[in-house]
Amino acid sequence: MTDPGANRRSGRRHLLMLASLFFLPFVAAIWLYYSSAWRPSPIAHGKLIDPPRPLPAVALTQSDGRLTFPDALRGAWFVIYLSDGPCTDRCVSTLAELARVRLALGNDATRVQRVLLHAGDCCAPGFPGPGDEDLLALGATGPQGQALLALFPRAPNGAVSVYIVDPRGNLMMRHAATGAAPGLLKDLERLLRLSSIG
Repeated sequence: MTDPGANRRSGRRHLLMLASLFFLPFVAAIWLYYSSAWRPSPIAHGKLIDPPRPLPAVALTQSDGRLTFPDALRGAWFVIYLSDGPCTDRCVSTLAELARVRLALGNDATRVQRVLLHAGDCCAPGFPGPGDEDLLALGATGPQGQALLALFPRAPNGAVSVYIVDPRGNLMMRHAATGAAPGLLKDLERLLRLSSIG
């Protein structure tokens, strides 16, 4: 004759083992996530702008003095460098670094447009020069231009930034202007791979 108490203990033991199969991985995942031993790295290398900021349709001044269509910052992926004044050596070197990032995209390079967005008189006549055919130098002047520039969040420490705008005209990401080329390239590769627009 079997002992009912032994059967109850055996059943309880089986129930605890079965419950542990479900709950131990969950507990282990929580411990790994919140412990200092291991933390998953963020997917984006730049700072996401959340929520994305839709840029208004504004006619901007090109380097030859003509105005763009109001939807100039739509239809492609834009990497925008802001300049508050003349395009100095640092500005030129950053634009060159952005050109290398764009070329590293290979076949997707045609989906990305470099933009120098400046608040005032930034550039000498003939800028951009040979080899910079993909660079748009656009002046944001007047009240509409100032409203456009105000939408670009600045880094807390005042460091110069590079911004990504999607093909629908949404300002969505900010990168440091110096030393961020590898992270910017990875973010652009991921965005272009996942996006069917632009």
